[in-house]
Amino acid sequence: MMSSAKRLLLGVWLAAAALAMPSVVTAAERLVTLGGTVTEIVFALGAGDQVVATDASSLYPPQVVDLPRVGYYRSVPVEGVLSVKPDRVLASENAGPAAALTRIAELGVRVDRLTDKPALKSLYERIQGIAKALDRSQQADALIEKIDRDLALVTQAPQAPLRAVVLLNRTGSYMAAGEGTAAAAVLELAGLRNAMSAGKGYKPLSIEGLVALDPDVIVLTSATATAVGGLEAFLQQPAVKATSAAAAGRIGAVDDLLILGIGPRVAQAVRQLREMAQ
Repeated sequence: MMSSAKRLLLGVWLAAAALAMPSVVTAAERLVTLGGTVTEIVFALGAGDQVVATDASSLYPPQVVDLPRVGYYRSVPVEGVLSVKPDRVLASENAGPAAALTRIAELGVRVDRLTDKPALKSLYERIQGIAKALDRSQQADALIEKIDRDLALVTQAPQAPLRAVVLLNRTGSYMAAGEGTAAAAVLELAGLRNAMSAGKGYKPLSIEGLVALDPDVIVLTSATATAVGGLEAFLQQPAVKATSAAAAGRIGAVDDLLILGIGPRVAQAVRQLREMAQ
């Protein structure tokens, strides 16, 4: 029979051995990300290796291009998402249809809807929401601090309140960003006034309307510049040449993801706009 002393020693040894053994690490969740900035945030938090599929709006960082696509985040296909066997779906609140996301959840996949409003506060809430889901709160704090720091650097010099317009062309005609859009919020962060502030959302704007608007700065998305034959081709249009923006040399292109969504690289978008407005 084991003495009390031996039992005590054995207990101490087993406890020490247990402490020395590595804890069991569960397999990382397989993630599907829906929404360009959602995907970008996941990678910025260091969890990109968990992403098994994204949607068509997810174009950054570059490595996401090689991942499977499950469609567009505003028209999510249930079968497409389930085909990559995810454990969790991280979705912009603008993702849908709602019935598709509900069905995915009913089939046992965790679905997290994340705030995605056109404001810096919403970006920070989105970062924190993703970090909570992935248990990466320290990384989230560091990322938010970096964004704050980068924004402070690019906005420390005063900016003349020039009138700017953001144009996109996806269907053969121009649309301009009004109030309540991410583009309008980025203009404000850059110290620029939105020349289309009288309307909400994206509104049609003809070239003739652009001349009448006569903005001090014209911003095209990079995809729009490509669609119209390049920035130089846009600049050569007589109506464009008649604007104050053209006379001052304040016409340029900004990456679609930077100007149409407020994500971790928002300071980069602000810097480009401020440089364009010089």
